[in-house]
Amino acid sequence: MNCPVLKELHLMKKNKIIIAALVFLLSFQNAGSQEIYDLSRCVISGLENNFSLKIAKTQEQISVNNYTLGNAGYLPTISTTNRFGGTLNNTNQKFSDESRRITNGVHNNVASANVNLDFTIFNGFQVQTTYQKLNELKKAGILNTQLNVEDVVSRIIAEYYLHIQQLILSKNLAYAVSLSRERARIDEQRYLLGSSSKLELLQSMVYLNADSSRYAKQTENVLASQVRLKKLMALENLEENIMLSDTVINIDTSLVYNTLLNIMLEQNTGLLLAQKDQVISELDYKIISGRAYPYLNLSSGYTYSFNRYGVGDLKNQQVNGMNYGLTLGMDIYDGFERRREKLNAKIGIETQKYQYQEIEQSVKADLVTIYYAYENNLKLIKLEEQNLEVARENLGIALERYKLGDLSGLDLREVQKSLLDAEERLFRCNILQNWQRYRCIRFPAK
Repeated sequence: MNCPVLKELHLMKKNKIIIAALVFLLSFQNAGSQEIYDLSRCVISGLENNFSLKIAKTQEQISVNNYTLGNAGYLPTISTTNRFGGTLNNTNQKFSDESRRITNGVHNNVASANVNLDFTIFNGFQVQTTYQKLNELKKAGILNTQLNVEDVVSRIIAEYYLHIQQLILSKNLAYAVSLSRERARIDEQRYLLGSSSKLELLQSMVYLNADSSRYAKQTENVLASQVRLKKLMALENLEENIMLSDTVINIDTSLVYNTLLNIMLEQNTGLLLAQKDQVISELDYKIISGRAYPYLNLSSGYTYSFNRYGVGDLKNQQVNGMNYGLTLGMDIYDGFERRREKLNAKIGIETQKYQYQEIEQSVKADLVTIYYAYENNLKLIKLEEQNLEVARENLGIALERYKLGDLSGLDLREVQKSLLDAEERLFRCNILQNWQRYRCIRFPAK
């Protein structure tokens, strides 16, 4: 009874009982303060608070603000200039009859006010085309925000289900610890009865410590996953402990490739943005071509001026009146700059077409790869679920044989490892399955 091994084992048991009690008390104390989140609440919180979305919305607002008639050039411009000034001069004049006139401190004042109006009547349809371009830029800004929304939502969905997976894995590892603890108890009893060696007891303790270490590491992974989820939701208190309402993952087995492909080609935000870029490049070409047309501008204004003279017969003068005019002009030669810009604009149109085709090919390739993996994992999940049932039954039989001394410790560990491997394979299939699912949903999301 004074064996150091037994003392160490009993001490380890006491420590684990104390730790388990503390964990239970802490979890009981915090249970009332834990916030429960389902997937919808996580997504809504992220859409309301995520900082990257707020930045994207500010950029969208700029493009919306830029879409105005005045920014396109439809509206006239009105400006005013006002000035008040004067001169203070000394003059020395000599006339042809040799007489002189000397005046000192002659103070003249002048005041003027002008209001000018300028309006472009025609400039080769550049105003209309610019207005269309601003509209397309506004739509592109909205699509950019939508792309950020889809990215945040998909990341929240992925992290939400990943957190569930981490909780499931933590539960599996806790079960592995309980199995190792049970084996250590059996080996302890055997050792006390003299039917087992000290080596087997030490080996059981090694396995128990190894499984406990894995479980502790997995607890760290659970906390890290929860922090990432709270960061995506932009929760103010990252230390707050949250609880998910879902404990299992329901697999959607009804996805059809052709349906996903058609929806993706119609609604994929990346493709829609590429279309907008193509339209904008075509409008840029039209704006450059419009500079080859003559332009017609209207200008008008009202002027008021007042002059006061320090000397002379005229004491002051006041003038006011209107002016107006039409300006007809045309750029005849600009060093072939317009020709160069048109060639580059054509290349830009061609480039946007290639970029659209590249994005289309990329999303098609992603969907094909994802859908093949989706179908394969549906089969793997069924197979791994069967393997898991067999592994659990096998472990139950192995434990009974081990208690009876009909199975070695290494064989029992191998059976236990087979169960853990089966659980982990199913876990990995579910992770991949869920990843495929949210990626497929992300493509057509609206």
